[in-house]
Amino acid sequence: MAYDVELADRVREVVRAEPGLSEKRMFGGLAFLVNGNMAVSASSRGGLLLRVDPARTESLVDGEHVRRFEMRGREMDGWLDVDVEAVPTDDALQRWVDVGLAYARSLPPK
Repeated sequence: MAYDVELADRVREVVRAEPGLSEKRMFGGLAFLVNGNMAVSASSRGGLLLRVDPARTESLVDGEHVRRFEMRGREMDGWLDVDVEAVPTDDALQRWVDVGLAYARSLPPK
């Protein structure tokens, strides 16, 4: 499955003024990076792949539309799958993208 182009365009609109921003095809989706660190991606699985502070992972999981990202059967702290149902409005999308941007900004540039 290809990433959701409309969702990628919505994310692009939210992050467009971010200093150090770049876009890159990653994991079958379209990732938005800050100083080389991934913040958020329009995922090839649908919805968003969001990079977060690993210590905040549990508090951000809602059990319905937001869950830990799973790779090879293993759930990963610091990565979230956010269903498109969790970002129906621009404000909701902004809130999630801001979480990813904040974490990416906290990392050393690559």
